[in-house]
Amino acid sequence: MTDMMDVSLEMWLMIGALGIAIISLLLVIIVWAKMSGMRKKYKALLNGTSGENIEELLIGIQQQLSTQIEQGSLLKNDVTQIQQAMKLMKSKVNIHRYSAFGDIGSSDLSFSISILDDMANGVVLTGIHSREQTYIYAKPIQNGVSTYTLSPEEKEAINRTMQQG
Repeated sequence: MTDMMDVSLEMWLMIGALGIAIISLLLVIIVWAKMSGMRKKYKALLNGTSGENIEELLIGIQQQLSTQIEQGSLLKNDVTQIQQAMKLMKSKVNIHRYSAFGDIGSSDLSFSISILDDMANGVVLTGIHSREQTYIYAKPIQNGVSTYTLSPEEKEAINRTMQQG
């Protein structure tokens, strides 16, 4: 009887081992199939669907990025030069109108126009209007002052111009 039990136990162990081998074989086949699918997807990713290699595309993108960085640097230098040039442009203008002869009439036909750059360099133009004629004077301005004597109206025009942003 023990011989039969031993045979029966050996048979069950063999069936169990065979079952484990079959399950292992099935798992290997499933993993192999999934790996094969992933390998195909990986090759498609590297080679692209249109036949282009992804590595070559990335190298091309890197070269374009380097070119754009260089161009951006050149543009930044150009903008800096333009900003420096703009500071020297006579772009600030103010007109101060007034009556040169306060006791004669109430019209404000006389004027002082100041035209300056960011460093307060430029010119002030003054027109003194009387009944018979108009006199026009031009005085250079350096750093907000002139080598010529400035009238209060000219100083006012310059101060107003300097207050512009």
